Amino acid sequence: MRGYFAVEGRRLSYLDFGGPGTPLLALHGHYNEASAWAPLAEALAPQWRVIALDQRGHGESDRAERYERDDYVADVAAFHQHLAVGPVAILGHSLGGVNAYQYAARHTDQVTALIVEDIGAVVECDWAFTTTLPRHAPTREALASAVGTAAPYLACSFRQTENGWGLSFDIDDTVASQQALNGDHWKDWASVSSPTLLIHGTRSDELTAAHARDMITRHTGQARLVELPAGHVVHHDAPVQFAAAVRAFLGSS
Repeated sequence: MRGYFAVEGRRLSYLDFGGPGTPLLALHGHYNEASAWAPLAEALAPQWRVIALDQRGHGESDRAERYERDDYVADVAAFHQHLAVGPVAILGHSLGGVNAYQYAARHTDQVTALIVEDIGAVVECDWAFTTTLPRHAPTREALASAVGTAAPYLACSFRQTENGWGLSFDIDDTVASQQALNGDHWKDWASVSSPTLLIHGTRSDELTAAHARDMITRHTGQARLVELPAGHVVHHDAPVQFAAAVRAFLGSS
C-alpha cells in the first residue's frame, strides 16, 4: 500500500508492505526508492512488516530545496510520527544508513534496534558517477544500456516520462545530497544506544573492513558486525544472506 504525508508543504511517499508483523522502518540509499525493499519485505514476512520511505527527492516524494543532514533526519522523524506505531526497529542502506543512525542517536527513545547497511561513521562520497547518469533515454532498454553495469541497482528508479525514460531522482539534487552526506559523523554513531547491526559487503567500495571494525569498537552499546560476500548494495547482491542476518538480529535484540 502506498501512503503519503506532508512535511513543510512537501509531499513524502512511502510503501507499507503490510502484514501482521512488527513494524520495521526502511530507508533506501541514493539512486533508489522505497520499492527497493520489496524482496526484503517478502523475506521477513509475516514476522516483520516493512514500511519504507521514499526519501526527499526520490521515488514518488517531492523534490526539496535542501538535502542537508538535519533535513533528512527531520523527514524520518515526521515519517515515524505519521505512522503512529510507537518505538520501532529501523534499517538503512548507505544514505539511509546515515539517516537511520543519526535518527537513532537523536531520538533514542524511539528506536528499539538499528540496522546499518554498508556505510561508515565518516563518509567520503564521490559523485562523479552521478554526473554521468543520463537524464533521458528513448526507451527503457536504452536507459539501462546508458546506465551500464549499475542498471540492476537503479532499475527500481526507472520511470517513463513525456520525454521518454528517465530516473525518479534529479541528478543535480543527488549531487547536492551526496555532498551534504560527506563528513565526520562519529558523534552521532557513538551516541546510538539501541542494539545495532552493521552489515558490510566484503567487496564494497564505500565501507572498508577496518572502518567497519572500528565502528563496532567505538559503538557505546550492543553492536555486532556481519560481513557478507557482496558489494556496496548488500541487500541486492546477497539477498538471502542479508535477510537471514536481519532476521537473526531482530529476533535476538
